[in-house]
Amino acid sequence: MNQQNNAAVRTDEVWKIFEQEAEEVQAVRGVSLTIEPGEFTAMAGPSGSGKTTLLNLIGGLTRTTKGQIHVAGQELTAMSNRQLARIRLDQIGFVFQAYNLLPVLTAAENAEFPLLLQGMDLSERRKKVHALFERTGLAGLEDRRPGKLSGGQQQRVAVIRAVVGEPALVLADEPTANLDSEASNQLLDMMEELNRELGTTFVFATHDPRVMDRARRLVRLVDGSVASDERR
Repeated sequence: MNQQNNAAVRTDEVWKIFEQEAEEVQAVRGVSLTIEPGEFTAMAGPSGSGKTTLLNLIGGLTRTTKGQIHVAGQELTAMSNRQLARIRLDQIGFVFQAYNLLPVLTAAENAEFPLLLQGMDLSERRKKVHALFERTGLAGLEDRRPGKLSGGQQQRVAVIRAVVGEPALVLADEPTANLDSEASNQLLDMMEELNRELGTTFVFATHDPRVMDRARRLVRLVDGSVASDERR
């Protein structure tokens, strides 16, 4: 029981069923997974395999049809929308395919936005963000707006934004999809370093072989179910 309580993520017989044109679509079917703190895990599969839906369920962005999800020992399925918003702010970082940076803010302001929402004072926010920009090779870009950054730089800022609040978990949905090979490898190097040095737990939804090759655990989904679960 202690091991389960300490898990970064635990899903117990999770189902997600959508209604489409009067038909049921079973996007996720009875998935049970335990992801320990510090894992670097990829959930892979073809389009329609359920990987993004499962990632959204774990992140509290979508509610389960059946089953339970725990993140950092807290059960999401029984939470109110307000409680889910709080756990997303405090315990879960998100990296999206489309970067989702605010164009009117500088790179540093985008990165520190979760800390602002958490109520941290300005000087402490700036200190934490500056340290991460230094660590990840983005020093000197703090005052640029997203439109003046390359796609790879924007996605690295998005990763800093995801980890700056020291969440229990970072969920990355196809983070390399819009990047070329060099930018993808730089991004993955950065996330591996953050995983190794900060102990941040990363879970990816991906069909990118580069991400799958880097993952230390590869969960393959087919038709909403776990087809294989391999640790390297």
